[in-house]
Amino acid sequence: MKKIFILCMAISFLSSCDLDREPFNAYTKDKIEQDKVAAVEVLLNGCYAQLKGWSDVMHRLGEYPGDNIMIRGTSTDSFYSFISYQHIPNNDRLSVFWNNSYKIVSQSSDLIKMMSEGESPAVNQQLGEAYYLRGMIYFYLCRTYGRPYSQSPETNLGVPIVNGLPADLINLTLPDRSTVKDTYAQAISDLKKAESLMTVDKSASYAGKEAAQAMLSRVYLYMSGTYENPNQEYATQSIEYANKVITSGKYKLLNRDSFMKFNTYAPDSNEQTETIFAVKRVASEFSGYDHYYGIGGMYANIQGQGWGEMYASAKYLDLLRKSGLKKDARWAFIDPQYTTDDAGNKTQAFRFIYDIKNTGGTQTGYNYMQQPLKTNSNGTFYITIGTVDYNLTPVNAAENQYSILYEGKTYTGEKDYMMLLNRVYPMYYITKCSLQNNDSHLYSPSISRLAEMYLNMAEAYVKKGDYNSALANLNIIRERSIVGGGYTSLDNTNAVQRVDEERQLELAFEAHRGYDVYRNGQTMTRHYPGPHLPMIDWPASSLRVVQYIPQSEINAYPGTLTQNP
Repeated sequence: MKKIFILCMAISFLSSCDLDREPFNAYTKDKIEQDKVAAVEVLLNGCYAQLKGWSDVMHRLGEYPGDNIMIRGTSTDSFYSFISYQHIPNNDRLSVFWNNSYKIVSQSSDLIKMMSEGESPAVNQQLGEAYYLRGMIYFYLCRTYGRPYSQSPETNLGVPIVNGLPADLINLTLPDRSTVKDTYAQAISDLKKAESLMTVDKSASYAGKEAAQAMLSRVYLYMSGTYENPNQEYATQSIEYANKVITSGKYKLLNRDSFMKFNTYAPDSNEQTETIFAVKRVASEFSGYDHYYGIGGMYANIQGQGWGEMYASAKYLDLLRKSGLKKDARWAFIDPQYTTDDAGNKTQAFRFIYDIKNTGGTQTGYNYMQQPLKTNSNGTFYITIGTVDYNLTPVNAAENQYSILYEGKTYTGEKDYMMLLNRVYPMYYITKCSLQNNDSHLYSPSISRLAEMYLNMAEAYVKKGDYNSALANLNIIRERSIVGGGYTSLDNTNAVQRVDEERQLELAFEAHRGYDVYRNGQTMTRHYPGPHLPMIDWPASSLRVVQYIPQSEINAYPGTLTQNP
């Protein structure tokens, strides 16, 4: 009796997946027909299971090339190439991402083939979830390996579109990469089909109609061009789909206090009202290895677990400071590690960032300087660096901002407390990817949440020149985090900066920033301390904006698979 074979089991370029074949290969056609809904549910859950390993790399691909984080030093781990832009064709993390992505594409394609639309609402829902997963994956693949949509999508290459098992396995030849335009068209087609089929309300751990609509809003935003050269048709589509999610009434923004505990709520908990879809993780499957080597383990050491070797960047911290002294609710996800004495007391300090130069006087980077704060007889402050005393000048004393003249240049810094250092870097832990159910680094990666919909609308309205509508949507998110902090106006002189900054503040550590800069034709600047080549900027035109396809997959591919330059 013929069994249902998943595409990645049959195609050599995915044969290294090490897919756990039970129980999926136990489902014969006859067995599926006995109880199709139950059988398909098992197979569909296999697709969701693949998202767990997939989402780990997805996060690193979206976050590490951005400017929200810094790492304490170079690393031999292959994720360091995402941070350093020193791309390598054989990257084991990229292989995991590629393989898990195509497992989901192949499994969802087989599910689509074995189900008939219209049999029942339950079957339609399952079919819709399969379409959603496939469409979402094609989009994520294309934004990783394909150039931004604003850069000649008709000619630039996306990824291979392989929707199911070819008829001739003996003479198997798979197609080369489709264009970016065609890959996006495939994703949109799948997501729209998913939207039309899904009617059953499920928790945020599963795809639903609004998950498809939320992803369509993002896809169209990626297609909406740059601020300088917008595509207003796609901007309108992004608005329409975001508005569908908002007006569905199924989601509600957390209030400020609850939002500051956003990371502690499981995506399907009663407290979590704004997550649309997330990759659900539970404690029973989250090993000690995950608590160290997973996403959150790199950002903090919590409850004695985690490496805590990546911190909030100086650039992101400065964005948080713009609203005033710890007024932004998003400070809740940043946990500075202060030194204390035996009684638990902290020591006042002054900390600033200064330029590093080589012997020829050329700047090569940046570094932190922090020293205990001392008080002059007249009540002013100073610090001692080496054997030299440096007086501090108030810039905005209410905000703890002071300046210092150091090595011939005036720098502005912060009056705070002495912090623990890892090597030479203050340890600003990030907790947004940790502490689900108060469990160390347990985390369910968010794919879509309601806040993004308002931000999508704000950006799309700016691209349409409707600044009043952009302001209204922008302030919904801004005023949630900053009481009384809403902007009073938005126009062509400030809209781009304000929308982009709010998006960076709100969606930080959720795998958006590395793509948001480039899809809008902007340049990634990381002029802050860290080993990440801080003097090198990365424009959207750079070849290193997109990842190499793993060479191992090219070598095993049954057909031509064109590599990125």
